Amino acid sequence: MKLLLTNDDGVNAKGIYVLAKELEKEHDLIIVAPDVEKSASSHSITIRKSLFVKQVQLEGIKSKAYSVSGTPADCVKIALDKFADENIDMVLSGINNGLNIGLDVLYSGTVSAAIEAAINKIPSLAASMEVVEGVETDYEAAAKYVLDVLEKIKDKGMKNDVVFNLNIPLTPQKKGIKVCRIGERGFCGYFIEVDSKNEGKSFQLKAKVRDLHENDTDGYFIKQGYVTLTPLHYDLTNFKLLKQVDSIFNK
Repeated sequence: MKLLLTNDDGVNAKGIYVLAKELEKEHDLIIVAPDVEKSASSHSITIRKSLFVKQVQLEGIKSKAYSVSGTPADCVKIALDKFADENIDMVLSGINNGLNIGLDVLYSGTVSAAIEAAINKIPSLAASMEVVEGVETDYEAAAKYVLDVLEKIKDKGMKNDVVFNLNIPLTPQKKGIKVCRIGERGFCGYFIEVDSKNEGKSFQLKAKVRDLHENDTDGYFIKQGYVTLTPLHYDLTNFKLLKQVDSIFNK
């Protein structure tokens, strides 16, 4: 397969390096990723300044790699327009340093890069792994799950606008992959005031974990030791309400 690999942690992040090393063993790979970390950039794109692209050499990686001075969505857009000399069969984004479960998908640059591919009618997969401070992240284990999912879906005739959101717990307990829906956010944000020498007040975003009581979501199954897989779609229309709202305005 002809694959495009990107991320939001930056072209030199360990997650993308480990995944690239595995993917290029069996696939034709091109890597286009941000020059620095762009976490939580969501689906923002650069429109008021130029993008700077530089070819880089990743040690031990034979595939061509480029850094882009933009967001993950920028990377996919410019890669498809300027660097993909053949049709891309699939776009992969990750392996992200941290989970993208629940409503995190709305903030995630990793997931948004995959969604950008779907907008361009290319199937995609976003991969993320749980991170715990003080514990080494096993990206090699995560990469095996990415390859497993890729192998199982590549010849199944999936629609070209589908995004597969894959999340791997820190220590997978060999329970396999659970296909499930996304849930609510597992933490809530709040701001603390920090010292600032500038005029006005300065605040920094923090987060605290909150208990979730849903038992059929990605967050729930991650806690149970499962790897989770959720098919996403970028159409945000609420189809359940479409007819009801139409009846209000078109009586």
